[in-house]
Amino acid sequence: MKYDVVIIGSGLGGLICAHQLALSGRHVVVLERQHAPGGCLQSYRRGGMEFDTGLHYVGGLDEGQSLHDAFKTLGLLDLPWQRLDKDGFDQITIGRQTFPLAEGFDHFADVLSDYFPQERAALQQFTAMLRDLPPMEECSQVNAYDYLTSLFHDPLLVHIVSAAAMKMELRRESLPLFTFAHGLSGYIQSSWRLKGSGNLIVNSLIKDIEAAGGEIRCDSEVCELLQANASEQASENKIVAARCTNGEIFEGSLFVSDVHPKLTLGWLKDARLQKSMFFRRIGMLENTFGMFTVSLVLKPDVLPYFNHNKYVYRKANVWTFHEEGDGIGGVMVSARVPEGNSRYVRQIDLLTPLPWSLCETWENTVVGRRGEPYEQQKEQWAAECIRLAENVLPGLSDMIEKRYTSTPLTWRDYTLSPCGSAFGVRKDCRMPLMTMLSSKTPVSNLFLTGQSLMLHGLEGVTKMAFNTLETINNTKIL
Repeated sequence: MKYDVVIIGSGLGGLICAHQLALSGRHVVVLERQHAPGGCLQSYRRGGMEFDTGLHYVGGLDEGQSLHDAFKTLGLLDLPWQRLDKDGFDQITIGRQTFPLAEGFDHFADVLSDYFPQERAALQQFTAMLRDLPPMEECSQVNAYDYLTSLFHDPLLVHIVSAAAMKMELRRESLPLFTFAHGLSGYIQSSWRLKGSGNLIVNSLIKDIEAAGGEIRCDSEVCELLQANASEQASENKIVAARCTNGEIFEGSLFVSDVHPKLTLGWLKDARLQKSMFFRRIGMLENTFGMFTVSLVLKPDVLPYFNHNKYVYRKANVWTFHEEGDGIGGVMVSARVPEGNSRYVRQIDLLTPLPWSLCETWENTVVGRRGEPYEQQKEQWAAECIRLAENVLPGLSDMIEKRYTSTPLTWRDYTLSPCGSAFGVRKDCRMPLMTMLSSKTPVSNLFLTGQSLMLHGLEGVTKMAFNTLETINNTKIL
């Protein structure tokens, strides 16, 4: 069957594109290699409980804020969102000191000014920048770390305002201010948790897609993008179909890939394209680190729910702890909203960056078949995460009923992200034109979406999906 649009990958970016194109009257199919759709948004079940993979909280959902209009358009504002604590949606613990990050730009600056009165003017300047985010052209070449260290005189404050950025990769030498500011701004506007799993978002989008006549095809792994024959290529370079490993072929007029750009281009077999500058550029790009996650099930009625996230660091090395090789030095602690009227949390996630170099020993293995040394290593990492979390949750280890772990290897096997990258292509202020990717490709009817483009995270992927849609509309292929 021929479709108007073939979308490869059912992560958030792919589902948003499918949602909008289907509702505009296009015949859309989404091809997903896994048994279930959703990518990093999907949840999995263990022992009758659902566990999230990539979703923990969202920023900017109030009217006039960064994600409000997009989520309203997508019908996602109707989901059961719970607002986090306004006076400290994130609690930053460095050593023995804890500092709250407050909601609202003025409130954010005022609260931290109580701890750093000499930095009040600098904090006001910082939040003014976050409120009126400068365009990419102005700050993609600005180094975020250099900006912060020139603005704040107290090195500890630099670490505090950066500490919640575990939802991006902090690299002193290369992280653009554009990436850093966009990754933080929305959460200061307002921060929210879902009362439920990320599958609520996935199922809501899919329900609308299917109601509009769109299709979701799981267990459909694309292995090749078929191009027009030689005579047709002479007049226009385009794709005519996607071939899956099961032999199925999906013809289409327009193709959108929500898969990593390097993998996407690997499906194109045209030798001329493979020698192009675009191919060489994509092949040279580095990827961000992956994450190690410990998902905990706690015993009933042992830990009261806390309506904020906790970021815990052994020392003031927020920008370098994942590179120093002396064990787990920082962890994010996120609690699942309790079901019903319970006051006690049953599920907690602990997350920490994990460089691929620590996983390379098992890179040629697959899920469930990595061997006992791998399982032992995971147990060691999990124990370190729990010990660090106990700085803010004393006695946590005695509260645990069950625990499950995942590594960048897990992410790689399920999402095909190279090296288990959590945030896709690494952005670099030293070469923004190389690392800030557009949705366009050299193939006239092939477009990209997802967090490897200009912005990552849930907000970034949402914005990039609408950017991809705008590019498609301006190209007037359909």
